[in-house]
Amino acid sequence: QVQLVESGGGLVQSGGSLRLSCAASGRTFSSQIMGWFRQAPEKEREFVSATRWSGGVTDYSTSVTGRFTISRDGAKNTVYLQMNSLKPEDTAIYYCAATSKPFLGDTSPWLYEWAYDYWGQGTQVTVSS
Repeated sequence: QVQLVESGGGLVQSGGSLRLSCAASGRTFSSQIMGWFRQAPEKEREFVSATRWSGGVTDYSTSVTGRFTISRDGAKNTVYLQMNSLKPEDTAIYYCAATSKPFLGDTSPWLYEWAYDYWGQGTQVTVSS
């Protein structure tokens, strides 16, 4: 089992920045993939970004590319999502997720919810215009 706890959400004005954190505990491993997803009101949950603890995976959705940066601190078992130039359309609950399999290969399973077995409770991000 892996436990995930997100923090860092809040209310920010358009153009502002926030940094989300996801602290992982339990059965983490170096090839595990950590992802960020978000769900806006009345919308499906969507992929935002992903990384692997050991490196080799860094991916972003097109809507956040160039504005968001994912990073990790293996010593702290924490993944971060630095969000800059925030827009009202970034308003959503942001979820941290972790895989139980390494998914080594050429495909990009980290884009999809089905690849993740562990989820945090989510943290609310609200961007005002």
